[in-house]
Amino acid sequence: MTTVETPLSPKVGRGRRRSLPDNGYRGMLALTAIVFGALAVWFLVAVILQAKPAFATLGVGWIFGGTWNPTHGQYGLLPFILGTLEVTAIAVVLAFPVGLGTAIALAFLVPMRVRPALSTTVELLAAIPSVVYGLWGLIVLAPVFRDTVEPFLTSAFGWTGLFNGPNNGTGLLLAGVILFVMILPTMVAISRDVLIVVPTDQVEGAMALGATRWQVLRKVVLPGSRTGILGAFTLATGRALGETVAVAMVIGNSPYIAHSLKSSAATIPSLIVNNFGESTGTELSALFGAGLVLLVIGILVNSAARWLVWSTGHQSAGVEVGT
Repeated sequence: MTTVETPLSPKVGRGRRRSLPDNGYRGMLALTAIVFGALAVWFLVAVILQAKPAFATLGVGWIFGGTWNPTHGQYGLLPFILGTLEVTAIAVVLAFPVGLGTAIALAFLVPMRVRPALSTTVELLAAIPSVVYGLWGLIVLAPVFRDTVEPFLTSAFGWTGLFNGPNNGTGLLLAGVILFVMILPTMVAISRDVLIVVPTDQVEGAMALGATRWQVLRKVVLPGSRTGILGAFTLATGRALGETVAVAMVIGNSPYIAHSLKSSAATIPSLIVNNFGESTGTELSALFGAGLVLLVIGILVNSAARWLVWSTGHQSAGVEVGT
């Protein structure tokens, strides 16, 4: 008897053929993960091997030395570590309130018809090359800081000791402001995307109960999106820690510890980019060691941020369970 095959008749091996694309996709993802992991390990091992001669020759204490003078065999990294942390702190302190406020405005306060244009304008800041930011800071902002901003800050806040010294224009403060502008698009874009996914029924329910717009933002929107906001803060901080060219152009590149926000300083990235091309021997190895130190700082910052995200998420879950 001949079997007539209809469109609904089961086909032999159909289930097996359907599973092949899934298996292939999983295999491709696994291979990608393995390759990525291998590249990360290779990168880390290569940096450690290149930095090993410096640690073998100088020990570990050279990292905390206060003098960088390769001519006399001195490779202290402390001024550059402090410069990196100080510039990043200035940028983040400025970017967090401004970025979060801008994100809230774009998500809830600005009229709907102008939101796309403003969002695109903010995001376009991320497409500007860092060298252009450096030129802008050096040519345009530095004279303004020297003639207006720094004298005002000295007269208003000189008693704090943060603005001692001559008004040079370039220095820690200008570098921090340039970094602030550079990391602002990251902070705004991610925070805005997190804010707009807060459940609408929660927002509308709070407003139906008589809450004002400010109360809704403060007690409903921000608590519901704080984990994502911390993630945006982490990414912005990571961007600030590793920025090189723009900072090197406006920070002054002084190998000494800065004693005020107007002082010239240097960061680990600016140290590497300014000295790598002419370095050999122990100095070259010390620069790789500086890169390793910067990598460790970045890992510590990201680990701390992940812990904050984890603890915030658990606190939110505890509150929900308690209610």
